[in-house]
Amino acid sequence: MTTTAPTAPARTLADPDTPFAVVDAHRVRRNVERLARHADRLGVTLRPHVKTAKSLDVAALLHDGAPGPVTVSTLAEAEAFADGGHDDITYAVGVDPHKLPRVIALLRRGVTLRVLLDSAAQATAVAEAAREAGVAVPAQIEIDCDGHRGGLRPDAPELVDVGRVLHEAGCLDGVLTHAGESYFAHTAEERRRAAEGERDAAVAAAGRLRAAGLPVPVVSVGSTPTAHAAEDLTGVTELRAGNYVFFDLVMAGLGVCDLDDLALSVVVTVIGHRPEYGRIITDGGWMAMSRDRGTSAQSQDQGYGLVAHLDGRLVPGLVMTAASQEHGTLIARDGARLPDLPIGTRLRVLPNHACATAAQHHGYHVVDGTALDPSAPAIQAVWNRVAGW
Repeated sequence: MTTTAPTAPARTLADPDTPFAVVDAHRVRRNVERLARHADRLGVTLRPHVKTAKSLDVAALLHDGAPGPVTVSTLAEAEAFADGGHDDITYAVGVDPHKLPRVIALLRRGVTLRVLLDSAAQATAVAEAAREAGVAVPAQIEIDCDGHRGGLRPDAPELVDVGRVLHEAGCLDGVLTHAGESYFAHTAEERRRAAEGERDAAVAAAGRLRAAGLPVPVVSVGSTPTAHAAEDLTGVTELRAGNYVFFDLVMAGLGVCDLDDLALSVVVTVIGHRPEYGRIITDGGWMAMSRDRGTSAQSQDQGYGLVAHLDGRLVPGLVMTAASQEHGTLIARDGARLPDLPIGTRLRVLPNHACATAAQHHGYHVVDGTALDPSAPAIQAVWNRVAGW
């Protein structure tokens, strides 16, 4: 009989098998505090979207360690965060009537779980389910503020009818909008106008409902670009954002943050060289980074990500330009010299889209970017993801 010796715990970023996700806790805290201060100045409640990190450990940083209002994008997230002590949750994806039994089960546990809808059919299904269960199902009407995705326009003829169906069942909770087009707002002025348009659409829709004698306790707006650009949220009660906790290259390309704010990266290892093609090969492909190429529409295409040393310093000019399932290709651009990175060298890749990259991993190895670490920073903790991979 043979036994296998236990694996030694990872102590630095040089220890775990690659690829794996890394979070800089100092940057997360700084990002969280920045938007919290801004929301406080604007006089609105901040309801962070936890779909990016999907982590109770990260969520604990959002409201000073105590469970607070959050937004989710799946019922699996809602259930996992409810299990973790969160009881004020907005499910911000249009509700499928078949999912209402799970919604009602959470409501019966004492969780305030709001659903989102934009049609009379959904409103009727919610109202009928609420009456049958004897439980009010808080529902918000999605408002289309920029022609991007779902929602009713503020002047849609059916808006008041949908609101009345919900109100008569005791379910009308408010209105919600999301300025999805703000992810293509490339200047500060464009983002400011997007934030104004988002606010104006939500406030106008709430005004129409109130004029019809319907209560609108919640007026919810938000996206990471508009949350940071908003200057006046008169008439709004809450602000939502999610990507801001980690940030990413898309947000940096828009000017919402700096590269120094990016808190998520993926550690990969050099496994090959193709000098005849000017390439370095790593063991981190799209299974580690995702297929998201969000910066391709920006003035500076960052490929699949910028490359840094383990200590976080960017490698000048080095970019991950191609990815297959488990291989990443690095090249030098803008006249930079391809660096000498021997087989076994570990690197960190900064992602295009933090939400998509995080979704590829079951958890995060946590480092403190302020610590005076050697070339391989110490791992301070491991944060697990709770749902959705």
